[in-house]
Amino acid sequence: MVAGSVVLFLVALLGATMAGSSQLGVGELLAVVGRAVRGVEGGPTDVILLSLRLPRAMLAAVVGAALGLAGAVYQGVFRNPLADPYLLGTASGAALGSALVMTLPFGLAWLGAAARPLVAFAFALVTVLVVSLLARQGRSLPVVRLILAGVVLSSMLSAVTSFVMVASREQAAAILSHLLGTFSFASWSDVAVVALILAPTATLALLLARVLDVMQLGDDGAAHLGIPVETVRFALLAAATLATAAAVSVAGIIGFVGLMTPHAVRLMVGPRHGSLMTLSLLWGATFMVCADLVGRTVIAPVEVPVGVVTALVGGPLFLVLLRSGARH
Repeated sequence: MVAGSVVLFLVALLGATMAGSSQLGVGELLAVVGRAVRGVEGGPTDVILLSLRLPRAMLAAVVGAALGLAGAVYQGVFRNPLADPYLLGTASGAALGSALVMTLPFGLAWLGAAARPLVAFAFALVTVLVVSLLARQGRSLPVVRLILAGVVLSSMLSAVTSFVMVASREQAAAILSHLLGTFSFASWSDVAVVALILAPTATLALLLARVLDVMQLGDDGAAHLGIPVETVRFALLAAATLATAAAVSVAGIIGFVGLMTPHAVRLMVGPRHGSLMTLSLLWGATFMVCADLVGRTVIAPVEVPVGVVTALVGGPLFLVLLRSGARH
C-alpha cells in the first residue's frame, strides 16, 4: 500500500510539473533536470519548470502532507474522527498569527523565513489548548463539546483576522489572497521551511504511533501500562500544531484535507496509527498536488484558489466516505 501510494504521488507530481499553459513533455522535463544538475544555463523552459512549476508542486506536496498528518494525529489524540486542524480552530489561530506578522508595525526580520511559521505556531498551539480546556468535562473530551468549542473559537479568531484586514488596508488584499489558500507565490524557501518543520514533526508522530494505539484504550488504561499520557499527548499536539502552522503560514487556510484524508486511509488500512499516519501524509500530499493542478488549469488563465477546490471536492467526497463507513 505504501509503495503504491508513493508511485501515485510521483505520478501526480510529474503531471503537475508538466501541465499548464505551456505543456512540457517527459523528454523536455528530463533535459531541464539534467541541465540543472550539471549547472548549465537553460532557456525559458528551464525558468518555467525550476522557478515556477516545480516549487509550486513541491510546496503543495509538503503542505498537503503536513495537513494530512496533522489530521491523523488530532483524530488519534482526541479519539474523535471529526477532529482536524480546521474544525478545532488550529488553522484559524495560525492564520491570525500569519496575518499579524504581515501587518505588525515592528519587524521580525531577525527571524528570517521562520517568522510567520513560528508566530503562527504560537497562536495555533494556544488555540488548541484553549479548545481542549473549554471542551474538557472531567477527564473526558466529549465530541459535541470539542467540536462546538472549536467552531466557536474559530469564528472568533476569523473575526479578529477580519478586523486586522480592515485596520490594515494596505495589506488587506495580500492577507485575503493568503487566507483563501493559494500556491501562486510558491518559492523554494517556502518549500524548505515547511519541509524542515515537517520532517521532525512527522518523525516524532511516527515514533509515538504505537503509543497512540495504546492510548485509544483510554487514559487510565494507558497509564496503567506505564505510558506518560499527558506528556505524550502534549508532544503529539505540539507536533501536529507545528505542522499545521507551517502549512497555513505559507499557503493559508485549506480545509478538508486533514479531515478527509485520514478517514479515507482508515477505511482502507484500519486504525493502526503507524500505517494511518504514513498513508495520510502521502495521500494528503497527492490530493493537494492534484487539487492545485485543477485550480490552475480548470478555467485557465483564471486561477481558482486551492482552498476552494479542496472544499468543492473534499466536502462531497467526505460525505460519501462518511456514509460508506456508517454502512460498515
